[in-house]
Amino acid sequence: MATTTILPDVVDKNDLLELYTDPDTCPTDALIPRPLAEEPAFVAWQQDIPREYLAMEPEELDQRIRTARATLGDQLVILGHHYQRDEVIQYADFTGDSFKLAQLAAAQDRARYILFCGVHFMAESADILTPESVTVMLPNMAAGCSMADMADPDDVYAAWDEIHEALGDDASVVPITYMNSAASLKAFVGEHDGIVCTSSNAPKTFDYAFDRGEKILFFPDQHLGRNTAYSMGIPLEEMVLWNFRVPGGGVDPEALKRARVILWQGHCSTHQRFSVEQIEKAREEHPGLKVIVHPECRWEVVQAADDNGSTEKIIRTVTEAEPGTAWGVGTEINLVKRLAEANPDKTVFCLDPVVCPCSTMYRIHPAYLAWCLEGLVQGHVTNEIRVDAKTREWSLVALERMLALP
Repeated sequence: MATTTILPDVVDKNDLLELYTDPDTCPTDALIPRPLAEEPAFVAWQQDIPREYLAMEPEELDQRIRTARATLGDQLVILGHHYQRDEVIQYADFTGDSFKLAQLAAAQDRARYILFCGVHFMAESADILTPESVTVMLPNMAAGCSMADMADPDDVYAAWDEIHEALGDDASVVPITYMNSAASLKAFVGEHDGIVCTSSNAPKTFDYAFDRGEKILFFPDQHLGRNTAYSMGIPLEEMVLWNFRVPGGGVDPEALKRARVILWQGHCSTHQRFSVEQIEKAREEHPGLKVIVHPECRWEVVQAADDNGSTEKIIRTVTEAEPGTAWGVGTEINLVKRLAEANPDKTVFCLDPVVCPCSTMYRIHPAYLAWCLEGLVQGHVTNEIRVDAKTREWSLVALERMLALP
């Protein structure tokens, strides 16, 4: 077995801590496998992983992960989100976006354990959708989602009350929460006749809501909500942006009454990086270029692109495109890198010239997989995700409404 170097007890990383506490900060400048302790942003992550894992080289981690995985056999299923780094996604039994992985989690009927290589809200959804006999684990509990954090449950509950104070208790408002949200908010929409959406099915969830009400409260991603509504023929003038930091959301009461869609002031830190200027520059450098972006990008970016869609749609569109075509892609860099490697007959590149993976998804490192899997082999569970019974009941209602959509 390879030798392992243990870090010194005291490492001065104050400058890194200050820099990488900001979720909008890029966690790396290269997609290079390295020991966990050498990750630029490690100091801002979970620190209770045993020290023996910190300096393990990629080769040793790979050997230990594969050995533990083989021992566990079909008791274990590993789910991997498309935004995971290559050295993690290679171990996934199934890969997908949040919608596809939700479906895959719901379909598991033999596994005792699910190791979810994604972020916290995804693992929560997997726990909600699987039998209580199935244990769901998240390799690193610090792998959250900055967008989900922008919709604090107390802020949403307060906004719901303020909206009804302004419009009347009988206001016909249906809440939709993006999959990128806490289980408590999925439960909230479940209790209020709402539904969960993903970037794959957002238009269908809007249809669901408008069949039941006159207005939609959409959170936490303003851009997905705006782009979806606009694509369905709702003009920008019939949307308002709710700033949860100020009373009344900072929305004029008359504008609120006219609005059909109330958008939460949240965003994805990764997709916020893409700009119209990047698209224009890419078109100048690649005549005939096709541009496809994720609908979490700003409205003007989506309008400047040739197409937009979920991660699964982006993969399908580029894969099925004619050989020799060139594609500028506006989504997370790990996905774009794999998409380029899988399509050598095309030119595929990320619109953002800066190598910047999802800063929270990046917190899943092979060292955490080795720690969790070797713990299972020894008979104990690490980083279990367990949603309480009441939250599970109502969030399951909201998720099942989503999964039942045609």
